[in-house]
Order: sequence, then C-alpha cells, then structure tokens
Amino acid sequence: MQTNFTEKQLQNSDNLATEKVFKKCVHCGMCNATCPTHQLLGDELDGPRGRIYLIKDMLENNRKPTEKVVKHIDRCLSCYSCMTTCPAGVNYMHIIDHGKKYIEKNYKRSLFDKLIRYFLSITLPNTKVFRLSSFLVRLSKPFKFLMPSKIRGMIDLMPTSFPKKRLANKEIYKATGKKKVARVALLTGCVQKEISPQINEATIRLLNRHGVEVVVPKKIRCCGSLNHHLGKEEDAHQDFKNNINTWYDEHQKGNLDAILSNTSGCGTTLKDYGNLMRDEAEYADIAAKISALACDVTELLDRVEMGQSVAPRGLSVAYHSACSMQHGQKITELPKQLLSRAGFDIKAIANAHLCCGSAGVYNVLQPDLSQGLKERKVVSINKAGADIVAAGNLGCINQLADVDAPICHTVQLLDWAYGGPAPTQLDKIL
Repeated sequence: MQTNFTEKQLQNSDNLATEKVFKKCVHCGMCNATCPTHQLLGDELDGPRGRIYLIKDMLENNRKPTEKVVKHIDRCLSCYSCMTTCPAGVNYMHIIDHGKKYIEKNYKRSLFDKLIRYFLSITLPNTKVFRLSSFLVRLSKPFKFLMPSKIRGMIDLMPTSFPKKRLANKEIYKATGKKKVARVALLTGCVQKEISPQINEATIRLLNRHGVEVVVPKKIRCCGSLNHHLGKEEDAHQDFKNNINTWYDEHQKGNLDAILSNTSGCGTTLKDYGNLMRDEAEYADIAAKISALACDVTELLDRVEMGQSVAPRGLSVAYHSACSMQHGQKITELPKQLLSRAGFDIKAIANAHLCCGSAGVYNVLQPDLSQGLKERKVVSINKAGADIVAAGNLGCINQLADVDAPICHTVQLLDWAYGGPAPTQLDKIL
C-alpha cells in the first residue's frame, strides 16, 4: 500500500510504526473473508481492508473523525482473525489500536456514549467499584424498563451475586508434594477473580500439585487491556507501568520462570507490553523482558510433567478457542492437545475461527452485532454434540452460557483430570 505521510508526521512514533504496517497491505481482501462483522453486514467499511483505508485517511490528512468513520471503527471486534488470514503479515492489531486511540483524542462522542465508556473504564478494572456497581444494579432492576436499551443490556450482564472464594488470599502459593520445578506469577484478572474465582483456584491447585510455586502480587492491577482497547491511552499506560514495575521487582527478588495469564485477552496484551512501551525510555527494556516472560497457562502446562489422568473416560469436549488465543497469541492446537492427553475426546466446532461476540466489552457497546455473532457460535457449538464445552477466556465462557452442554475453563478440566475437584458446572452430567 502506498502511503503519503509527511516527514513531520513520521516524527510521531505511532505514525512511523503504523506506516510500516500499512506498507505491507496488498489490498487483496482475503481478510474480509474471515472478518465476523464483514460476514454479518457485507459492508466493505466493516471489514479490515475498509477500516485500514479509513484509518490511513484520518492519519495522513490529520482529519477529524466523522460519525461514519467512528461507527465502522467502533464495530471492529479486535478479534484479529484477519491477521491469521492475511498472506502479507499485516499486523492489523496495531493499526486498529492506533485508530481507536486517534478517535479517542479527536472525536467528540455524545454525552451518553462518554458516560457508558467512562463507567466501563472505572468499573471493570476496579474490584471495589465493580462490587458496588453490582449492588446498585440489584437496586435498579425494578426500574429497568424505564432505561435505554443499552443500559438494560448492561444491567442484564452485571452479576448480582459473587461465588465464595475457597482459597486463602495470599501472595505466595507454595508448591506441594513435589520438588519445586518453577516459580511463576499469575495474573488473576479484574472481573474474573470476582465472578469466577474457581478458575484461578483451579490454576493454582493444578500448578502447586505439579511443583510450580505461584506468586500473586497484591500490587498488580488490571492488565490495561480494557482502557487500551477503548483508546484511553493514559489510563492504560498507568496500569502497564504499575504491572511492569511490580513483576520486574518480583523477578529480581526471586527469578520468575513465567508470568501466566489464564484469560487469553489479558495474555495478548501482556505479550505486547514491549511494543506498547517502546517509546518510554524508562520502561522499554523491562517491558520487553516482561513480555518475553508472559505466556498462557496452557503454554506452561505443556512443559510440566502431568502424570496419569484420573478423569472419567468417554467424555467429549468441544474446545472453543477465543479469538485472543488463536489469532492474538497464535495458540491453536495446544489446549486441545492437553485436553486429549487428559483423556477427553475432542469434538470439532465448525467455523471455529469466528468470534463469539464477547470481545471484551463489545457485547455492551455493540449489543446487536454481539448477539448475532453469539447466536451463530452457539449453533456451531451445539452441532458438535459434545458433553462439555471448554474455553480459555472468561468473556467467551459468559457469552456462551446458553450452549446446550456445561461450559467451563480449560484449566478447570485439567485440574479435575489430574486430581482436583470436578468443576461445579459438570454436576448435571456426572
């Protein structure tokens, strides 16, 4: 793709980096064939190629974003399916992130949209605010019919109760029963640790039993994904810096073999810290080191000797690969291989490359499109006819709660297979 940035514009590091990505694009349009929103809407501007042109036009001409442009950019799921498809290796992730950041700085949204985005920005990454919001939602439910449809959707998605946490709240969970083979930090997630603490508990139990010491530093905050994808650069970078400093200090105190995420959306951002902090001299080097340590929990488990599975034989699993896992982190077969080794029969899901519509807070900001994608994905999963559905991302698990089979996190099944308790979601089939 030919670009027309001026020398002055290319002094901006974001423009310089994005121009290099633009130049790789050969206009082939193969990305549109696997783009979920393009498939639903059939509009060139709702596919990656069209969005690339919109962003390029804004950046090169220092153009104020129009309502039309913002509509099409906002509709992007950041699922990165296009990156898996692209034969030219275009890093669309960095293009769309730049576009969203540019819009956040240069577009005046309606007061209603601003309030919703501000609410999401301060609520989801903050445990106390999230729990308070849940309480207020319970109080507001009788009056839900008076509210705009988007607010009603947000109320429906907000939990009204929280599961009891069964593991003590500690910073260090020591390896048990074996010689220590690794020491890792675990990112427990913002919303996940409140509404699904059993995922982290299964992760810690499984790792501890197999000789892995798990560190959960209390200073760690949100990974920064939410604000980053909302275009709120300053807020996201505050989280990036806090986490980088905290994990690096922990690494210096007692070597970390890995920084684990069991939520693939968070993991994709952790692995990109080095790029995201490349222009901040104080953080660039250590951010790159943190990214090099970051891995999904399944990547570590593949390096651990798991022993003999004790899970019942004959149970089939349909594994739903989150977009951030298969397209963002390029982890495709490993979770299925781990489940297969654990004795589960893996059932294929048709059109497995397509997004379920959760995509962080997309199901809040674009509820109609999200619902359309969800319905298609639910049909595909149900057709697989598995006893259990597994996924490696909490957002997908909640989005797909309507599937016919019980759904749980991959690590919960592996914990059960190697000596832990059965996930409570499986009570109705065991």
